[in-house]
Amino acid sequence: MAAIVASKSSIMLCKSSGSTKVGSSSFLNGNMLKLSLNTTRPAAKRAGLTVVAEAATEERIRLNNLHPLPGSRRSKMRKGRGHAAGQGLTCGYGNRGQKSRSGKPTRPGFEGGQNPLYRATPKLKGICGGMAAGKSKYVTVNLKDLAEYGFAEGDEVSLEVLKAKRKLNPSGREAKLPLKVLGEGEGLNLKIKAAAFSGSALEKIEAAGGSVEYVALKEKWTRAAHEARVAAAAEA
Repeated sequence: MAAIVASKSSIMLCKSSGSTKVGSSSFLNGNMLKLSLNTTRPAAKRAGLTVVAEAATEERIRLNNLHPLPGSRRSKMRKGRGHAAGQGLTCGYGNRGQKSRSGKPTRPGFEGGQNPLYRATPKLKGICGGMAAGKSKYVTVNLKDLAEYGFAEGDEVSLEVLKAKRKLNPSGREAKLPLKVLGEGEGLNLKIKAAAFSGSALEKIEAAGGSVEYVALKEKWTRAAHEARVAAAAEA
């Protein structure tokens, strides 16, 4: 004899034998087969099976039976309420010592006075490590950018002109940096004034019939140079 037990989620095919009881574990493990809900009653009838509807055992979710899952909510630990509270006398901080005092006893990274890890590890050089060696020394512009800005042949291009046309708007530290022209793009017949040029930019500008003019950088103040200028002025 065989039967199909239908529930909300699946249909179980139960096939019993003469020597096996329906409620035994061997029957449940070896002779029960889950079928999908696509199994129809005519197909079961042709196979000589009986469809038995199983009563729904799951309770419908309503507002009056909603509750948290078991173990998801725990009562708050009551510290300093006697030994029976579990954290009664010292509240989990021990008897004495620096870490048992009120307030925050140590700062993050403190290792008791020894050389901490953040001081013992090697540091990166350049801009990655916060040094000035990797910071940019120029405001850069490429030849292809100058071609897009709409300059005519023979026009004069400088950092002041680019700022006036609002093509470059350096801010912060870069506002005091000089201009450098890079060679990405085609050569242009322009009169370009800048503090520095890349090698490819020079070749392309000269090949296109343009000209370059180097702008003197602002001399860095040093005490030795200042004293030399003062001495020269005194002698004059």
